[in-house]
Amino acid sequence: MRHFLDLSDAGSAGLKAILDDAAARKAARKGWAKGRPDADRPLDGHILGMVFEKNSTRTRVSFDLAIRQLGGNPVVLDSGTTQLGRGETVADTARVLSGYCDAIMIRTDDHAKLLEMAEYASVPVINGLTDDSHPCQIMADMLTIIESGRALAGMKVAWLGDGNNVLASFVEAGALLGFDVVAACPQGYQPSDAVVAKGQGRARVVADPREAVAGADVVVTDTWISMGQAHAETKLKAMMPYQVTAELMAQARPDAKFLHCLPAHRGEEVTAEVIDGPQSLIWPEAENRLHAQKSILRWCFGQVG
Repeated sequence: MRHFLDLSDAGSAGLKAILDDAAARKAARKGWAKGRPDADRPLDGHILGMVFEKNSTRTRVSFDLAIRQLGGNPVVLDSGTTQLGRGETVADTARVLSGYCDAIMIRTDDHAKLLEMAEYASVPVINGLTDDSHPCQIMADMLTIIESGRALAGMKVAWLGDGNNVLASFVEAGALLGFDVVAACPQGYQPSDAVVAKGQGRARVVADPREAVAGADVVVTDTWISMGQAHAETKLKAMMPYQVTAELMAQARPDAKFLHCLPAHRGEEVTAEVIDGPQSLIWPEAENRLHAQKSILRWCFGQVG
């Protein structure tokens, strides 16, 4: 049994195998209706339990379609309409769902809940997002970068803004797949030393956004005010110098690409000119959540890597 709690669970070889499988399966479906199962139906009859303690669009729809295209079926549980919302423990929920489902995806706040789910579940558990990391998003991003014609090894990724969970997974990916991450973050919003250390020398934090973007192959940002965060006005003021503008993108390589995991706030973390411009890959990036997660599911069941 394999859990996909963070990228390191799969390791370098596993991540590469997942990306190769995702690209192949995506290509094999070209022109097909979205609801048509894959020809081989590799997870025929399997049930994926999806636990949502945070709002979701892309994670919910992509995992729902992922298990259906693989031949299985989803069961969606929201904390507000399950016993989790009335105080049932994560451990008890994990034991119960293991009797009904073949795998569990959880999207929650505290990373400790994810770890508890994995400890007590007897089926694979997948991290759909926690406050600490977002590995499924980064796998979609890696697939999108590969599709753009870039090799992952040796590239430079520039991160602008908040030192959040998505950045943490980018740093981990850099160490595992051989690329550098330079993050420009304002004082008080940098990633922790422990997060930077996961980059194994390939990640660093700077104060100047122009320094981070200089010569970058990929420029990435994220919403500045995440779900449940307070003190929005103070944070927005600190973040404004890190807004991704056309002028800032001009410091990157001429063929640099822009990524954003969405939802986006045009005029805050990025201008409309950039996110809706020719360098932006946000729409294939969003679609690739589906294709990457199908191969993550297959990896969890030992069918990949």
